[in-house]
Amino acid sequence: MLEALLVILIILWFVGYLSVGAFPIPDLILFNINGQPITLWNILILLVISSVIGVLPSPFKEIAGVLFILWVLSVLGILAFGGLSSMLVIAIIVGLILYLAGFR
Repeated sequence: MLEALLVILIILWFVGYLSVGAFPIPDLILFNINGQPITLWNILILLVISSVIGVLPSPFKEIAGVLFILWVLSVLGILAFGGLSSMLVIAIIVGLILYLAGFR
């Protein structure tokens, strides 16, 4: 199950944060919080990361939880570093890959 969630997270990150010219996918803005647009991709990534955190064992669950809170704060514009939300999603993806590869 964790592998499937990882693949879904990678696909959502790739489609939501990178624009591919050959495949135009609309960026649907659902609402604004704190002047920051919350898109459909943000909500989908939020759901996938929260379900991944529920599957992980204890030490990785806390680390992923902290990265998740930092990601939410950067999406909402409270932590205003350029590209921080993308870097945090990449960190979660790399951490999951290392966990699944056996670096425990």
